[in-house]
Amino acid sequence: MLRGDVVADPPSRGSGIRRTVGRLWLGATLAFAGTSHLTVAREEFQAQVPTWFPADPDAVVLASGVVEIALGVALLAAPGRRRAAVGWIAAGFFVAIFPGNISQLVTRTDAFGLESDTARAVRLLGQPVLVLWALWSTGAWRSLRAALAAQPAEVLPR
Repeated sequence: MLRGDVVADPPSRGSGIRRTVGRLWLGATLAFAGTSHLTVAREEFQAQVPTWFPADPDAVVLASGVVEIALGVALLAAPGRRRAAVGWIAAGFFVAIFPGNISQLVTRTDAFGLESDTARAVRLLGQPVLVLWALWSTGAWRSLRAALAAQPAEVLPR
């Protein structure tokens, strides 16, 4: 085999179990967070809605809570052939809400026990982890790599 050859390694049994546990944990976490958007942490979540965002903060929190519950349920229940798509949607959601986390840092808004700039800045590092977690645990990265590997090589002009 030449260096640079692309070989799709079948996932080991342990790898599949870790992905499944990761996906289920992320789904349960999102469903719980979404439920708390609608109930006990509603005001805390409003602190993350940027002041420049042209919508009522409570409406944003309610809508994002419903989306989080739906994503959580989808991560928990999506059949194998749909999991990669759910992973990309969840990753997109995490990217879409990132400005709220940045706003909380910039405006120095205390919420969720984040009462210092350092704590709010460290929290920003968690968002890329969530994006990667969604893509890894659903097999979205693996699915993309497989699709790209299946593409015919482009012929370069001479």
